[in-house]
Amino acid sequence: MRRIQLAKMILVQATAVLILGCTTASAQDDSFKSIFNGKDLKGWDGNPDLWSVENGVITGKTTGPAQLKYNQFLIWRGGKVKNFEFRAKVKHTGNNSGIQYRSKELPAIGKWSVGGYQCDLHPNAPYNAMIYEERGRGITVTNGQGVVADPEGKRWITDQRDPVKVDTTQWHEYSIIAKGNHIVHKIDGKMTIEFHDFDEKARSLEGVLAFQVHRGPAMNVQIKDVRLKVLPDGGVIDFKNFAIPSDAHVIEKKKPTPKKKKPAPKKKQAAKSKKKRAQVGPAIGENKATPIANITKPEGFNVELIYSVPGIEQGSWVNLCNDDKGRIYASDQYGGLYRFTPPAPGKELKKSDVQKLPINIRAVNGMLFAFDALYVGVNDYERKMESGLYRITDSNNDDMLDKVEKLRGMEARGDHGVHAIVLTPDKKRSLPDLRQQR
Repeated sequence: MRRIQLAKMILVQATAVLILGCTTASAQDDSFKSIFNGKDLKGWDGNPDLWSVENGVITGKTTGPAQLKYNQFLIWRGGKVKNFEFRAKVKHTGNNSGIQYRSKELPAIGKWSVGGYQCDLHPNAPYNAMIYEERGRGITVTNGQGVVADPEGKRWITDQRDPVKVDTTQWHEYSIIAKGNHIVHKIDGKMTIEFHDFDEKARSLEGVLAFQVHRGPAMNVQIKDVRLKVLPDGGVIDFKNFAIPSDAHVIEKKKPTPKKKKPAPKKKQAAKSKKKRAQVGPAIGENKATPIANITKPEGFNVELIYSVPGIEQGSWVNLCNDDKGRIYASDQYGGLYRFTPPAPGKELKKSDVQKLPINIRAVNGMLFAFDALYVGVNDYERKMESGLYRITDSNNDDMLDKVEKLRGMEARGDHGVHAIVLTPDKKRSLPDLRQQR
């Protein structure tokens, strides 16, 4: 957590979300280069029995399970890709396809065989535009996830949201942005995955670009408007300068299901749950906020690290709000509310300075202090508390918020439920910002 004009942070943050949500990349960008001429496969290399150009569109077709012994690819021969942004419009039917990048050819498997990072093209939404590592780590990051692979190869989920859903039989633009060990996939400008890869033994920072036809059921994939923008070299983030959020959890490897499984005793189940809770910041050596060096700040702003939230004790802070006395309220994504007085410039906040409010509330995702009360938006998709708009007040004038009133219940599903609380234009009422809901 950092001092960046905290009194204005919540309103600025909410506005930024709305603005970014409405922004789309311009279709015309002179820095992109077309790498398909729309006429033939010049500059590309693949099995002519599978790949052709039909009506100005790259087309890959298979006839059924007996045709291929392994997945085959149409490989771009214009050079290797390192740091880049790639865009193409794709539609497909039948079996799934994929866009390989920073990959390597595997002649030992067979001609036109490729392995490495893949932006999967799949009719099943969680798999569409995910990272699948062909002949490598397999499913790495699914649609809707933010994932970090640490230096030991362990993968941590740092973000979870609803997957981007599209009809893959229709044209959609797929984007891949790779810079250093940071990768992002998008569909029609909407992010599907974000991946930070610190596994030096498994990752790749350069390699070939290719399109896939998949062995198995008959399929047809069509690709057009294929464009590539080369980005500057570098950008590899050092793991010691990266902070895994305290509420991240490990993606456990699937184990074979036993034939018969006896129910575990309640005590053991409780112990198992407690052990899983420990798989946060301390499990990777420490719990620390994002290093200041990794933060881009506007001109005239200063950034200070004043506190790293201890995840085991205080959870994951997702929202901040100041009251009329300059004190800051912080909400734990899965827990309650905390209050503290910001320290003087250059000073750090101590754990003992943070006070948990003695109230029964959880999953607060939006806050506004107004009219001598704290108005909060509860977005509890775990359904342990009804989501909606609540008011919290000091009932006995002891300078401690202790009374919770539900003003309006709301239906919330997933991360994108009730969020910001804003004042009406006449400044006389507070309202939940319904634009945050889906």
